[in-house]
Amino acid sequence: MFSDRSGLPAPQIFVAILILSLSTAAQQPPAATPSGPQIAGCPVFPADNIWNAPIDKLPIDPRSQAYIASIGADVGLHPDFASDPGSGIPFTLTDSHVKPAKITFDYDSESDPGAYPIPPNPRIEGGPSAPQDSDHHILLIETDRCMLMELWGARRVSDTAWTAGSGIRMDLNSNKLRPNGETSADAAGLPVFPGLVRYDEVAAGEIRHALRFTALKTLNGHIWPARHDASHINDRRFPPLGVRFRLRADFDISGFSKTNQVILTALKRYGMFLADNGSNWFLSGVPDPRWDDDDLHKLNRVKGSDFEAVNETSLMANFDSARVKPPANK
Repeated sequence: MFSDRSGLPAPQIFVAILILSLSTAAQQPPAATPSGPQIAGCPVFPADNIWNAPIDKLPIDPRSQAYIASIGADVGLHPDFASDPGSGIPFTLTDSHVKPAKITFDYDSESDPGAYPIPPNPRIEGGPSAPQDSDHHILLIETDRCMLMELWGARRVSDTAWTAGSGIRMDLNSNKLRPNGETSADAAGLPVFPGLVRYDEVAAGEIRHALRFTALKTLNGHIWPARHDASHINDRRFPPLGVRFRLRADFDISGFSKTNQVILTALKRYGMFLADNGSNWFLSGVPDPRWDDDDLHKLNRVKGSDFEAVNETSLMANFDSARVKPPANK
């Protein structure tokens, strides 16, 4: 159940810890949002997918305070995206008519083979001249087949050949998770795209899915729906990848702009997954020239102590599926 971010197998440890952390009292799970998020006419996973399930009524994880202390109770939420095209994690719409590129993976055994229709000038995290130590994500949505493809550490060799650390292909109509223990383009083995703050959703007035954030230090372990971990830390005060946090219900958002209220409302209702190691409380989003950077920076007024970790045990229908349980009365 546990593995190393390098992509190499690690000993099967802390299983008892995982079971203990997931075995607190469950309550009736909430219904998934009636109509899940979409992109270019495709669903961003089914409406009953864990990414699209509200968590505002779930119980608090018993280790919530320890997790928040380890990440930083006084550290502000940081929007890791802006109007600058070199900020955040962009995505590219493509289709099956684009000539597929040959991808050579560093972690071939944990990457999905098949066609990756990368257009000649895809949007890449950090831009074409991003530093060597950048994650260099390329996120592709193949609109005619509703497939999500993500590459981590992508480097162009030629117009038809790339290298990458790892890569995944996921059907946006499916609740299938990656094999447990395998990475993705993200340390937690989860897709990156569904957790991004997108301007079009904010402008429409509602985000109907969980978001994604990072923390500097995490546990050597992961919990559902995560499939992979990225640490050698065995101290249970640190959070496992896959744990989900929500903004406390009593946090007053009335003093924020309408744009930020949409983001904060989503954090109350859907929360955010700890998806990778990185700077503390860095919230992921898509760069867009329409963002007001000064306004986004006001989200820094939200501190770590304003969040709480939740226990999602009651939502899990099957450890190998992202589908949530239906309400007990249905």
